[in-house]
Amino acid sequence: MGDIRDEIKELKEIIQEKSKDKPKEKVFRLPFGSKVGKLQKKKNYVTLQRINENGQIAFKKVQIDEQTFMDEGIPRLAAAGYVTYWKNNPMIILPSWSVEPFSPLENYNRSLITGTNSAGYRLLMNRMKNEQIKPKVNMGGWMKWIIGAIVIGIIIYAVMTGGGG
Repeated sequence: MGDIRDEIKELKEIIQEKSKDKPKEKVFRLPFGSKVGKLQKKKNYVTLQRINENGQIAFKKVQIDEQTFMDEGIPRLAAAGYVTYWKNNPMIILPSWSVEPFSPLENYNRSLITGTNSAGYRLLMNRMKNEQIKPKVNMGGWMKWIIGAIVIGIIIYAVMTGGGG
């Protein structure tokens, strides 16, 4: 019994050492003031993710009014195709050098036209994986009956002959 306990202690120590070596991955969270609540969603508020020319990102809440919103005194477009969702939070990605926000739908369509879309590759990869893994062949009902009859026959033979001993 002592050997098993020692091995368990050693394994616990090894696991603790490995968990200390591996840094925890940081989870991205939106800044507190830029999250949109349920009531604000009903009033057409969205989180604006503004990308500046130097690559810095700033978050803030803006209200969409007649498919536009104001950012730094400039009216920007905000149609339904520009709004994306991240963890149930409506968001618009706006490059500061453009009046028009980033549109996932337009980007997806452009990738289909240029051939850089990965949707087709995923379908092909799934098809190839399914062909590699052969599904388990189910035994038919008659095969189970044959195997059962053979087993019962062996048992009856062993009982009739006295067990072979």
